[in-house]
Amino acid sequence: MPKFAAPLTALALALVWTASSAQAAEFRNYDHANFEQMQAEGRPIVIDVAAWWCPTCRAQEPILKKAAAAKEFDQMIVYRLDFGGQKAERRALGAQKQSTLIAYKCAKETARSVGDTDPARITALLKSTIE
Repeated sequence: MPKFAAPLTALALALVWTASSAQAAEFRNYDHANFEQMQAEGRPIVIDVAAWWCPTCRAQEPILKKAAAAKEFDQMIVYRLDFGGQKAERRALGAQKQSTLIAYKCAKETARSVGDTDPARITALLKSTIE
């Protein structure tokens, strides 16, 4: 076996794993200017208001990622807003508690939940952005 074959095989496996684990929705840190731009472009949007210390937020994260992986959400942007670090932005969105999910279709809010970890309800919140 040539010297470069093993690294190429490892690279190929890494690329296959990355492609197979890719999310349909795009996850970004919250930036208000980008949020407004994506609203203007008509993108479906969910804002995940989360705190690193919040057990409900930690429980929501894998549920949200799994739901957002569906092909139907391939145009969706999911913004993560830091509850403690982005206080002004959080207040502007009217999010009073961590573990808040806010859904938008263009500039219109379509759904909001606080502390919900039910996969069916989180999926329904995501669907409100595309229906």
